[in-house]
Amino acid sequence: MQSPQENVRQRLKSLPAVQYGGLTLPSRYLLSPLAGFTNLPFRRIVREIGGVGLGTTDLVNARGLLDGSTKSLTLIETCPEDRPFAVQIFGNDPAVMRDCAQLLHTRGVDSIDINMGCPVNRVTKNGAGASLMCAPDSTVKLVQAVVESVPLPVTVKMRLGWDDQNLTAPFFAREFEQIGVAAVAIHGRTRAQGFSGSVNLVGIRQVVEAVERIPVIGNGDIRSVADGVRMFAETGCQGISMGRGALANPWIFRQFVEWETTGAWSPAGGFDDRLKLLRQQLGYLMQQHGEERGIVLFRKMAHWYLKGMCVPSPLREQFQRARTVGDVDETLAAIIDFGPTRGTRDQLPELSIPVPSGPNERW
Repeated sequence: MQSPQENVRQRLKSLPAVQYGGLTLPSRYLLSPLAGFTNLPFRRIVREIGGVGLGTTDLVNARGLLDGSTKSLTLIETCPEDRPFAVQIFGNDPAVMRDCAQLLHTRGVDSIDINMGCPVNRVTKNGAGASLMCAPDSTVKLVQAVVESVPLPVTVKMRLGWDDQNLTAPFFAREFEQIGVAAVAIHGRTRAQGFSGSVNLVGIRQVVEAVERIPVIGNGDIRSVADGVRMFAETGCQGISMGRGALANPWIFRQFVEWETTGAWSPAGGFDDRLKLLRQQLGYLMQQHGEERGIVLFRKMAHWYLKGMCVPSPLREQFQRARTVGDVDETLAAIIDFGPTRGTRDQLPELSIPVPSGPNERW
């Protein structure tokens, strides 16, 4: 008798590749948009490791992009290796979202994703992000305006609903399929939950059952192959997407492809592997922004690299004060000499990435 994990693996192997309209994804394991982290340098890192089916940008303000905002234009930067590549846009004006989609089409993106899941107050208070789930008629019209404006596959990322009394994701998924949306991705929490509690796999399954043809991508709390297997088994989704799980373990996409192909997977990288990725990603940021700005922008990500490498806090703090390549090299030399405080250089303990806590309005 096969194990439950093997049953899931065999089911996935029997499925066709995930299709976003005419776009065939190279794997069913996707990098989720994650504000402040899924920039081009990080996407390049995980793609070089392998296994990524689609990389999506941090959420981009549609109006800001149309206005030529430097920040928005930076968020959509890409390179030949960053394929297939999707841009996630947010807004509440159908005309602005339509025009933004057309602009992105001229820039050669592979897919456009509409954000209906962001719970952050500065986004929802303006009628965008998760608040779109509270306005069924106008939201369907907005999404339809985007779908009809470009020949690219348009997808939607949403939560299960605004709160437990308004679980509208199945309704929206059904409506979106009818107007030509190519796929939907579901984070298995409500906006009211933020990132608290557990992902509702039953809720995601209800979305899967609400559509007839388009793929549903499951998202939330996938930090290991075992977590992904459970998502597939209990929801019936065709693909999964990972954000914080990829920060903790950039090898996770390759691990999933290895598991689907062979039933086994190689371990995540050790101390020296993470150090190599740290240097690479910092290098990409400096290419993009220059030395000083690149080093400053890297601080947020460096914190998680160094935590994952079990670097002691004084050395992590020293890295955060670095302003030149010389400062960085000096600190890294000390880190290499000291080594990890837990585990070994070849095998480090699993890193847990915390999520925002407290009322959403304070994020």
